[in-house]
Amino acid sequence: MRSRDGYNKKDKKIDPGDTMADEADLIELDRRIAAVRENLRTLVEQAAAYSGAADESRTADRIADQEALLADLVKQRDALAKS
Repeated sequence: MRSRDGYNKKDKKIDPGDTMADEADLIELDRRIAAVRENLRTLVEQAAAYSGAADESRTADRIADQEALLADLVKQRDALAKS
């Protein structure tokens, strides 16, 4: 099953206190962040093309979901970068 950011890996939270966190974790988070940002761009383009309340509501929900995921990933990356 694909995660919300389009990756087949299970969503993984990174513990900022984990001394095993390394550059590979930062790279993976950066990849996931880029994928979510691309998903958001696509959803915004789709929202501009859709008409009808049902389509707009669905798209708005998907955008909100991706924005929440993006915020979580950025928070994880920032915490990891500080450790």
